Amino acid sequence: MTTRDVSIVVASQNARPYVERALVRLTGVGREVILVDCASTDGTAAFVRDRFPEVRLIELDVNLGYGGALNEGARLASGTYLLLMNADAWPSEPDSIDLLVAFADDQPSAGAVGPRLLNPDGSLQRSVRGFPTLWRLSTEYFFLRWLNPRSRALNAFYGAGFDHGSVIDAEFLVGAVLLTRRQAFGEIGGFDPSFFMFNEEVDLCYRLRQAGWRVVFYPGASFVHLGGASTRLDWSRMYREQLRSHLRFVGKHHGSRQAEHARRLLLWSMRLRTLVFRGERRRLSRDAARWLAADDAAGLLDRPA
Repeated sequence: MTTRDVSIVVASQNARPYVERALVRLTGVGREVILVDCASTDGTAAFVRDRFPEVRLIELDVNLGYGGALNEGARLASGTYLLLMNADAWPSEPDSIDLLVAFADDQPSAGAVGPRLLNPDGSLQRSVRGFPTLWRLSTEYFFLRWLNPRSRALNAFYGAGFDHGSVIDAEFLVGAVLLTRRQAFGEIGGFDPSFFMFNEEVDLCYRLRQAGWRVVFYPGASFVHLGGASTRLDWSRMYREQLRSHLRFVGKHHGSRQAEHARRLLLWSMRLRTLVFRGERRRLSRDAARWLAADDAAGLLDRPA
């Protein structure tokens, strides 16, 4: 396997400071690097053209969301593997990408492999997760997981007590850095672009597993992930988008009735949070509760967040 067999596809939206840091670590070693700019207004595209002429730049006129942007980049990629990345992530070591690919080569049944994610200070960023269900959403949004964070019954949504030091088949992995086998990615049709932000990797991993591919966590390769480079710019709307993505996932894979149950569950959890929290978190919860009460689940999937 050569470095040219890996295409790195980075999605960015108004994240210019992070783009520079990522591309410095991703370019210059013969790999194909594609950056998809999602209608940024911070000069990202011009900066990349000037500073990194070797990067293949795709400039979108509209923001298609994270999964939609990566789909655009994947269509032009030539590698056997696709390394799908946030703009605010980068390899922690020079050989991180090679280690990840070498592991995938030894795991032909793996459709996706995720590395160990680190915070900028070097601490662990937990990335092994469980698919959303009504119970798991309850354990998260009604604070039940805090009763016993290591309990799978109460905290499967966040991977329970997994130490992130072992190779493991996961339900899904946080999509900040995800190596996918091009064959597997194409077989399931890539990301579902209806997931504008959040849960797009959850849906991707779910469909990979349904198609018979494994999703594997590999701690032998590590990447730094800052987190929130784009979503923090308008977190109130992005929080509602996160809730909507839960409804979309549940509705798509478990039916409209379950999605409506999920809407009611989330609505009451947001109302509870307005009583528990103060300040900005209370306002965030109140806005989310108002949005969740505005329509049924089917209507909210079509309503702007």
